[in-house]
Amino acid sequence: MRLPQPRPEIVFCEVEEGAVLLSTTDELYFSLNAVGARIWTLLPPSCETVEQVCDVLQREHPDVTAADIRDDVVSLLADLLRERLVKAA
Repeated sequence: MRLPQPRPEIVFCEVEEGAVLLSTTDELYFSLNAVGARIWTLLPPSCETVEQVCDVLQREHPDVTAADIRDDVVSLLADLLRERLVKAA
């Protein structure tokens, strides 16, 4: 499955707990935990598919099951799409 792309008007700012996204057009703030921030950094052009993101996260978190990683990635991507922080591929 192809990844959505970050919208150009979204500002990504890393913070101690993860990251904050700011939509400069909607004045919307969205917070991400550390894993969510890592997923954001793996969006295109870093990775092109959900599978590539899951593979990276599996290597970084070998104690977490592949199914849990995929569920978390898909859930976050759905949230980002719903909040219009990313655009569909």
